[in-house]
Amino acid sequence: MTIDFTAEATALSTELIDLRRDLHRNPELGLDLPRTQQRILEALAGLPLEITTGRGISSVLAVLRGGRPGPTILLRGDMDALPVVEATGLDFASTNGNMHACGHDLHVSGLVGAAKLLSAHQDDLAGTVAFMFQPGEEGMGGAKDMLDEGMFAAIGTKPDAAYAIHVAPGAPGTFVTRPGTIMAGANTFHLTMHGKGGHSSRPQDAVDPIRPLLEFGQAVYSMVTGSFSVFDPIVAEVTQLDAGTAVNVIPGTASLAMSVRTLSAETTARFPELATRLAESIAAAHGCTAEVVWNEQYPVTVNDDAEAAFTLETLAQTFGPDRVVSAPDPVMGSEDFSYVLEEVPGAFVFLFVTPEGIDPETAAVNHSPEVLFDDAHLPDQAAALATLAWQRSLRG
Repeated sequence: MTIDFTAEATALSTELIDLRRDLHRNPELGLDLPRTQQRILEALAGLPLEITTGRGISSVLAVLRGGRPGPTILLRGDMDALPVVEATGLDFASTNGNMHACGHDLHVSGLVGAAKLLSAHQDDLAGTVAFMFQPGEEGMGGAKDMLDEGMFAAIGTKPDAAYAIHVAPGAPGTFVTRPGTIMAGANTFHLTMHGKGGHSSRPQDAVDPIRPLLEFGQAVYSMVTGSFSVFDPIVAEVTQLDAGTAVNVIPGTASLAMSVRTLSAETTARFPELATRLAESIAAAHGCTAEVVWNEQYPVTVNDDAEAAFTLETLAQTFGPDRVVSAPDPVMGSEDFSYVLEEVPGAFVFLFVTPEGIDPETAAVNHSPEVLFDDAHLPDQAAALATLAWQRSLRG
């Protein structure tokens, strides 16, 4: 049985836009989002869903049991905003110093729409659909928290497939995904050079840690280009430097921090090994010691090949092939849906929603205080999620 969810989603347009704009006016940060959680619960009230809320975080898990046997499908929408002062000029702009500058207000609303669409066909649904409303995507790892709190146990089983849609600037209404790696892993590398402080007039009596730190800062870029394949690239940038408190004092320590984006587990593991060896060698040459801290923030986001192909095929059949693109390359940003895709085969999809009249090539990007997302695309977002779940359930 095939259902045209796009037609049914159109009837939800006003409701979903109203929800999105209410969330946009009242953004919350991190893992504690009580108002957002309550609005989701209100929006889902009356639907035939088994609802579980997080114990230590403001998550919502809603489970729809179909009337026929079948697989278990997970759909995810993240909930949290960013500590950005909004500068869009919208009449529903936030005024609390935070902003939904990454479109999570649309993600929540689109997922609510999918829950409503699928709930209306519960008797004919084959299997189970779980709706994962996740806090703390912006650097807090909320997806992992939901997994650690027993999300699969609450569903009753590990899902057979998982899907998420993320809005972004681009040609309006275009869906984009790809097989394999779609987003980079996010990591940080922190280096402290330990020397011996002294007066700037007598450097011979000190061991200056700034010199090896600066040498490392140049050498690490050569290390990246010379030690990693261009077909499995790394983006590594020194983004912080810290040394000294007075202009006439040689400090005892000097430090830097790097943001490191990787596209495979292999390069994620290899970078800190090579960078640590480089740091220690340079430190030793200057009579210093090197202290390294490596942090793997989010894993690489990897789409399952079969699920990505199914997603591209299903979206093309639903919305037309002109609105679906298989991306040639991954995106170097990161996503904590990666934790879900480490456990469950699935696909992460971008939906471009730049408002009409704005050039997508010059539009403000995600995390900008000026970024604009057209919520007229919410019905298609909801329909896409519902269709992916429905069609995947028919495949068993």
